[in-house]
Amino acid sequence: MDKPKIGLALGSGGARGFAHLGVMKAFQDHQIDIDLIAGSSMGALVGCFYGVGHDMDQLYKLSTAFRRKFYLDFTVPKMGFIAGNRIKEFIQLFAHGKNLEDLHIPVAVVATDLTNGEKVIFTQGPVSQAVRASISIPGIFVPEKVDGKLLVDGGVIDRVPVSVVKDMGADIVIAVDVSHVKRNAEISTIYDVIMQSIDIMQMELVANREVESDIMIRPHVEQYSTRAFTNISEIIKIGEEEALKMIPSIQKAIADWKEPE
Repeated sequence: MDKPKIGLALGSGGARGFAHLGVMKAFQDHQIDIDLIAGSSMGALVGCFYGVGHDMDQLYKLSTAFRRKFYLDFTVPKMGFIAGNRIKEFIQLFAHGKNLEDLHIPVAVVATDLTNGEKVIFTQGPVSQAVRASISIPGIFVPEKVDGKLLVDGGVIDRVPVSVVKDMGADIVIAVDVSHVKRNAEISTIYDVIMQSIDIMQMELVANREVESDIMIRPHVEQYSTRAFTNISEIIKIGEEEALKMIPSIQKAIADWKEPE
């Protein structure tokens, strides 16, 4: 092997997660091949759609056409307001009904086991099921039941899954964190309360991820709402611009890489 395996850890962040697409576009434009992806929540959704083989144009069109009405199937709130069947069908459709093991590059999807507090990593099975589990924001989405486990958002346990992509065999790990705490945020809905709380809880943990990854990309998208799918083009552009700044560092890391003896 004469070149390193590049692993991408894509973090959670609701609508801000579309910045991941801009990052991937910058990589593609500079011939930086992605070999492995691990994603939490929105990072899992974007990573899987990329892994299915959609080209960037298709992914851009899909993201800018994305609207909340695609997944708002309200239910009587027992374990969540949104049943999550519509978003699962949407994922199933755009993933062409594929399993994770069928994707053209390995993608791992992170979820949180609500019963025992453990991290659950999907590398096999239906894309729609794994991603539906990973995006299940607690209190908003009804948790996804898989093999008797009650699963919620991967961002709860591992917002930027650096260690997961390392364990997959990545030689160089690039992390993308899109979920900074917005200071003086306007908190007006239960969704805002939950998302801001998760962001605050994860703040310290993500500081350590910077040390663990070789390259950390932080698109400044905190001014955008995590729940309003209205500024997608701007969010993607910020992701692309932030990634472009890091291209020289990534190229240097690749050039300096030596295969272990």
